[in-house]
Amino acid sequence: MLRVGILGGGQLGRMLLQAAANYPVETYVMENDEQCPAAHLCHHFVKGDIRNFDDVYNFGKGLNALTIEIESVNEDALEKLESEGVKIYPKPSALRTIKNKITQKQFYSGNSIPTAEFLVTENLHDLRSKDHFLPAVHKIGMGGYDGRGVQLMHNKEDMEKGFDAPGILEKMVHVDKEISMLVPLVFLILPVTVAFALFPGYLVLQAGF
Repeated sequence: MLRVGILGGGQLGRMLLQAAANYPVETYVMENDEQCPAAHLCHHFVKGDIRNFDDVYNFGKGLNALTIEIESVNEDALEKLESEGVKIYPKPSALRTIKNKITQKQFYSGNSIPTAEFLVTENLHDLRSKDHFLPAVHKIGMGGYDGRGVQLMHNKEDMEKGFDAPGILEKMVHVDKEISMLVPLVFLILPVTVAFALFPGYLVLQAGF
């Protein structure tokens, strides 16, 4: 039976385990919180810090494959595990790109992927010099998610709410609707066979905004 690990034990990890129950896999979860949503659905729970190199490496070195439920993991440990034959999904190189909004946006523009105009900001002082770009949205480079690390800026006074850390100032655009696409990745670890499927898009409705 394949041994598959998940870094992070939140709601997404729990849903992943519910799906994994349909397959012949032995599941492992690592999370700091022993009462996290995924803790009681996996075969093996390990308490540890998903951002710590040693914790991640020691957790993953006996597994066939390892995945994540959140981007804030130690990708250095994942790269070492990958070099030793553990299958990592998504690849650590992709994680390095997507976990930082600066490199994420630069990847979009460098590969002709449509995205809102943006400027890189190094700190709050640098941000203040870019008031000509308003209205815009300031997003911290590392650590922001689910609305955290995001500030709307309509005028120069709003810029004082910005982040004194590297980030991006993204041009505010009018959004008529949000369409979500599901692109599932199906793979067999031994041998590695990968297949993609594309489902029809659907409208996303968010309450309370």
